[in-house]
Amino acid sequence: MEMWLPVLSEFGFPVIVTLYLLHRVENKLDVLNQSILKLPENLYQQQFRSVEAKKMID
Repeated sequence: MEMWLPVLSEFGFPVIVTLYLLHRVENKLDVLNQSILKLPENLYQQQFRSVEAKKMID
């Protein structure tokens, strides 16, 4: 038990910081993934609107 205490005190902080940062990155990747999945639908809607606007002008 005595030999584990220095190891834990030396590596404990970096492990906690790493886990915290991984959690934050995971949340941001989830948001990015949702945006990427919605991209084709958004592009289609934008293209449809531009075609409709062009028809109204002509």
